[in-house]
Amino acid sequence: MAAGIALGAAAPAVAIHLGIVSNIFLRLIKSIIAPLLFGTLVYGIAGTGSIRRMGRIGLKAIVYFELVTTVALFLRLGAVNLVRPGDGMKLERSAAEAAVPSQPPKLETILEHVFPTSIIDAMARGDVLQVVVFSFLFGAACAGIGAKAKPVVDFAESLAEVMFRYTRYVMYLAPLGVAAAMAVTVGGKGFGVLFGLGKLIALMYASLLVFVVLILGSVMLLMRIPVRGFYEAARGPFLIAFSTASSEAALPLALENMQRFGVPRHIVSFVLPTGYSFNLDGTTLYLSLASVFVAQAIRLRKSATHGQDKMRA
Repeated sequence: MAAGIALGAAAPAVAIHLGIVSNIFLRLIKSIIAPLLFGTLVYGIAGTGSIRRMGRIGLKAIVYFELVTTVALFLRLGAVNLVRPGDGMKLERSAAEAAVPSQPPKLETILEHVFPTSIIDAMARGDVLQVVVFSFLFGAACAGIGAKAKPVVDFAESLAEVMFRYTRYVMYLAPLGVAAAMAVTVGGKGFGVLFGLGKLIALMYASLLVFVVLILGSVMLLMRIPVRGFYEAARGPFLIAFSTASSEAALPLALENMQRFGVPRHIVSFVLPTGYSFNLDGTTLYLSLASVFVAQAIRLRKSATHGQDKMRA
């Protein structure tokens, strides 16, 4: 990351041409996700031999996801209304503002999208939720028929092991991919991009820090999770996600590190991918902040425009 920032600042003409390096790294990472999820999830569910047990795990995970995401939403709404980072910002009117806003998707459309018409299509599009749903049902079917599914379950186990080794090979490119991504960003948009909208970004990181320490920290203490060990396991995936601006890039290493941390494979392979669709705490924090930030700035602009109209009158 440091090398990429330095290169982008010192030689922007060179840095902007390194996009192919970061793109290749991200493409390789994305190629891991679908087969890795399928292998680990099918083997994890079929290996437990109990559909009811996986159902209980799934219910607990969904309840936890919804509770923590709701807390994250209210935390950020309170922070953005207290600090009001949008006050004083000047937003220029763009052509996009004149466009007719698209209608939000209906609930039935969202629910229908969860279930894939083709697992090949879902894998090709990288739709994590559809891959998880198919793999869960497929693994449950394997558990239901017992010994007859053993060749399929053995294949899923072998596939998972192969994909973990594949991940290890791809991760050798991580320093180059991360450096290239940072170099392209700084070289193309200037060094100031790292400090742009400082008040907004400072509030965002401050709120994230409060959320991690108070909310997630409380959960870890309550569940007696060793903080140092968890930090070591989460540090690598966090740095990859942060520097590449892609949470998908962090998933393969997160799956592997959580197993090393001591979490059973069938829980890791179900809870982490499901969390990518239902436990978007960081996204919730950011979207609530950004939405209110824009609303505050637009309100200020409208007030200024109204004042100018009155003066002309």
